[in-house]
Amino acid sequence: MQKVLYDSLDFLDYRGENWAETEMKQSRNASYAAAIFITAAIALSGCGDKIKETPSVTVNSPQGPVQGVTTDNPAITNFKGIPFAAPPVGDLRWRAPMPAPTWTETRLADTFAPMCRQAAGTDGGFVDRIIDGHGLGAVKTALVKSVVAGYPDAKQSEDCLGLNIRSGNLNPDGSPASDAQPVMVWIHGGGHQFGSGDFSTYQHNSLAEKGVVLVTINYRLGAFGYMAHPALSADDPRGVSGNYGLLDQIAALKWVKTNIASYGGDPDNVTIFGESAGAWSVTELMASPKAAGLFHKAIGQSGASTYHLGDLRGNATDWPSGHGTGEAVVKALGLPENITAAQLRALGADSILNVVSDSKDLSDGMHPVRDGYVLPQNVGIAFRDGTINAVPTIFGYNENEGTLFFDDDPQPSVWVDDFPRSGKDAQIASLTPAYGPDNAALLVDRFKLDNPQEFRAGGTDMMGDDIFGVNVRFAARKAAKAGQTSWLYTFSRVPPSKNQTLGAFHAAEIPFVFGSHEPILGVSDEDEVLTELMQTYWTNFAKTGNPNADGVDVWDDQSSGVWMEFAGNAGRMTGPIDNYNAQILDALEPGLMSHLDEITPAAQRPVPQGAQP
Repeated sequence: MQKVLYDSLDFLDYRGENWAETEMKQSRNASYAAAIFITAAIALSGCGDKIKETPSVTVNSPQGPVQGVTTDNPAITNFKGIPFAAPPVGDLRWRAPMPAPTWTETRLADTFAPMCRQAAGTDGGFVDRIIDGHGLGAVKTALVKSVVAGYPDAKQSEDCLGLNIRSGNLNPDGSPASDAQPVMVWIHGGGHQFGSGDFSTYQHNSLAEKGVVLVTINYRLGAFGYMAHPALSADDPRGVSGNYGLLDQIAALKWVKTNIASYGGDPDNVTIFGESAGAWSVTELMASPKAAGLFHKAIGQSGASTYHLGDLRGNATDWPSGHGTGEAVVKALGLPENITAAQLRALGADSILNVVSDSKDLSDGMHPVRDGYVLPQNVGIAFRDGTINAVPTIFGYNENEGTLFFDDDPQPSVWVDDFPRSGKDAQIASLTPAYGPDNAALLVDRFKLDNPQEFRAGGTDMMGDDIFGVNVRFAARKAAKAGQTSWLYTFSRVPPSKNQTLGAFHAAEIPFVFGSHEPILGVSDEDEVLTELMQTYWTNFAKTGNPNADGVDVWDDQSSGVWMEFAGNAGRMTGPIDNYNAQILDALEPGLMSHLDEITPAAQRPVPQGAQP
């Protein structure tokens, strides 16, 4: 199902840690591997000379004493792998996260938690396409491909609920060095199927050096994070199942509220931010009453979950239901329909992950769903109706989001699974049910979909606007309508090689936000300026709820129709731009609205028995 293919890419990374607990590696799944392992060259950030870490400051946290480590900047202390919930193993598999452990002896926080269970490996053809798309030249391209081919699989475990902290606000004795600093909590991408909060792309000191405390988190993924089943719902006092990964994110935010002051952070000034599925998560947290009061600002990079139509028990669309997906997993495993929750929890982790990884249809169903408890409404309906945790927001997307996806599933529209490749009248008729006849005709013309020579380029652009542009603009506008100021951006910086073919691709902005560029890809003076600028806007926003401050161009909020364009190369300048892509987004938005209207009756069903709003 195309609707949930375009989730998140993430950065392949070799961490080289010796895990306390390691589980079996998983089989590869080509289509979803294509949604996690982005540019192999960026992965080189994890395989160079390891910076020596030395034990550093010890803080006295509510959990117990914790000693961090320092890396390249002794002023920044890094705390790795701190558990924010009990290990979700054994009888705690497929349950809401339980309270984190405590201790009395000093814990040395020098090792990341394992990655949460997920499919390992990648599709070599896809990776090759990404490497080639950077136009690095024959020698560099061959080098990067050889390095990637030699990467071992990272270690994984169901016992993975840890977070990492970078703080520059601690005295040598462990006390806060100054007033509590704003906190930025990063939620990694990966389509809710893949990824980890400790990837080296996210583990840089730049944001902490700008006066914020950075937290990166893990959360359960795929079948372990999002599988629902009637037996699990019957065994749960809430009367529902699924959404465990989202509950993990909420547990991490509760941990931040209770503990972050010990690390120099301000629990009353927390910004959540994430990319792709991490940005989906931002909107899911905004739509969940369970997350109310746990964050105060939000940044969504290339994603909003407003188009996800999943429901625990099903609705009027063909979107996979939570219970239906869980029942399909049981059937694929050859197990009886009347299986119990205890029997499900006793299954081997490998067998579960393998059967899901081998089926695209099953993987599609492993996402947050409206359950009446964590999500009383679908995310899009909650934003449409203003029933969200409204906070100041920044949302945006990259100019060429579709370049990493279109060749794998060449469908220009998120709502049309079998779009005609030729025949203008047939194309307009295909788009009309979602967008209306006038908009359908405009889209075919503007993207030149009826021209075989232009179809790939036009379809790629339309895909990016439909999946990403429509939803980030919708989320920003509805957050503003709910009473909070919102800002919009587009990222248009392209790889520097004149031979590049990726454009401003999905996830390309992440190294600019974290300052984690890989030199082999080419980093220009303009890139350095753009990095400084984006980090300044992001941290200004975290500090004050407004990205503006002295020394940067004024970024007007979305009510003025202004977007900030982050460009910096290819003859384009970073700066404000009026009504970015407005005609196209206006033509595409009815597709979202019509589907939200379609599922509204099901979304008004009462909360399940046993659950509390």
